[in-house]
Amino acid sequence: MSNVINITQDSFRSTVLESEKPVLVDFWADWCVPCKKLSPIIDEIAAEVGDRALITKVDLNQERLLGITYQVLSIPTLLIFKNGEKVAEMVGAQSKSKIMAKLESFM
Repeated sequence: MSNVINITQDSFRSTVLESEKPVLVDFWADWCVPCKKLSPIIDEIAAEVGDRALITKVDLNQERLLGITYQVLSIPTLLIFKNGEKVAEMVGAQSKSKIMAKLESFM
């Protein structure tokens, strides 16, 4: 079972910006091959971090406004938020170790 939370425009503020924990946001689309390759890695990270951080996904096919708001120009794009602020950004497919290292630096 995945601990990944699907985010919409309506839930972004309460789930991401108002979280007391660091939040990883994966901006993706179903037609994006690198996004599909990254998806199982995101699931593994969610399982490993447990309740120390929130792992979320934004489907840009459904939530284009969020992509525009956060200037997502290429996917996959991973953003990390802490205390309501964007503190890190990774563009393109990343290794699990790189994502974990970045996320852990904010936990």
